[in-house]
Amino acid sequence: MSPTPRRPRPSAGSAPPPSRRHVLLGAGALALGSALGASGCAPGSGGGDGPEVRFWSLFQGGDGARVETMLDAVREQAPHLSVTPSTLAWGPPYYTKLAVASVGGRAPETAVLHLSRLPGYAPGGLLEPFDLDLLAEFGVTPEDFVPDLWERGIHDGATYAIPLDTHPVIMFYDTEVADRAGLLDGDGRLTGMDSPEGFLAASRALAEAGGGSGITYGHVNDDSQGWRLFWMLYNQLGAPLDLPEGGPMEFDRDAALRVYGFLAELLDGQTSEANMTYRTALAAFAAGRSGMLICGEWELPYLLDHVENLGAAPFPTVFDHPGSYADSHAFVLPRQGDPDPERVRAAHEFVALMVRNSLTWGEAGHIPAYSPIAESPEYQALSPQSDYASAGETPVLDPEVWFAGAGSQFHTDVSEALRTALTGSGPEAAVDELAGALESWATRTNPGGA
Repeated sequence: MSPTPRRPRPSAGSAPPPSRRHVLLGAGALALGSALGASGCAPGSGGGDGPEVRFWSLFQGGDGARVETMLDAVREQAPHLSVTPSTLAWGPPYYTKLAVASVGGRAPETAVLHLSRLPGYAPGGLLEPFDLDLLAEFGVTPEDFVPDLWERGIHDGATYAIPLDTHPVIMFYDTEVADRAGLLDGDGRLTGMDSPEGFLAASRALAEAGGGSGITYGHVNDDSQGWRLFWMLYNQLGAPLDLPEGGPMEFDRDAALRVYGFLAELLDGQTSEANMTYRTALAAFAAGRSGMLICGEWELPYLLDHVENLGAAPFPTVFDHPGSYADSHAFVLPRQGDPDPERVRAAHEFVALMVRNSLTWGEAGHIPAYSPIAESPEYQALSPQSDYASAGETPVLDPEVWFAGAGSQFHTDVSEALRTALTGSGPEAAVDELAGALESWATRTNPGGA
């Protein structure tokens, strides 16, 4: 995935009003999301007596604590802002409530959105574009971000999302086991895994050196894991996927078969187990029953507490092109019924300050999207974060279609094919199953379209 050229900075315009279908979508979503009610939010202290910035996010647990630290920094640096954060349930409930609030004109000034979900929100008028001149006034410009990431926030020439991070799938490993397996170079970094043959040999060597499983991956009964691994490797092959609304779907069956065949050989039930869930794979690695784990960097805090000799690295370039499956938490401006210019300005300042305080976010494992932080000596000194930071330069995000993205039903449907490849009828049947799921989604009508 090569970097794309930087576009000229577009001027902010006015987003189109919500389409008729988005109004209908909002009405339907209201029924689905009504269980959230007011109790779905957990407002914090507003702080200053200036313009209010209501901020919605889906960060809980350790990530939620990091956000609170960042919010404290914003309040200290901009005491004139009155920030009111609310935390909602992750996944479909969050995105349902955000859509409903935008359709009804009752949305917060800013919110977090997975960048992969933007195609389902920006085209239908659920979001407002950012004023890039205003962001620049607060120290944030397009040149401060990896081009591939920044480009994904653009729709019809306007910028609708400001990335906070990249959170890719990476390799966690036990440094002592990897050393015994002969997989570390003179600098103690992973080597020899940049081909299908090398990757498979590394898994076998890890199993022998550790006396257990080699490379571990949990995908059974998971809503996304089967798709993440497939999509990353399919992109490394440079294979195309076309999902036009109304169909027909087009993809490279030979490339898909190559991916599933490789994974069936890797997770063969002998060197590495084929039927692990996300939690059992994580627990097996943490307990020393496997030498390496393919997982999202978001598990770093847990693994630092449980693995004494923890190493981490970007996912290797197994095929032809570098790329790590990733998503990005990004800030958006939900559509307001009657936006207050002072609050709009305050929202831009708030987003800029959160991005500029993202070293705290990087300490939790996420790769800061804001280059002045990612390239800072403070971030580069973090270990093992700096060892896998380059994964943020070649992110493989979901296809740019309305139905894909984090927490989507699409992820659930296409993830099943990996289980078929490994423990069902085999790779060829998995390709057929994947083709059917992709075609089913491509032929559906976007309920939020024009």
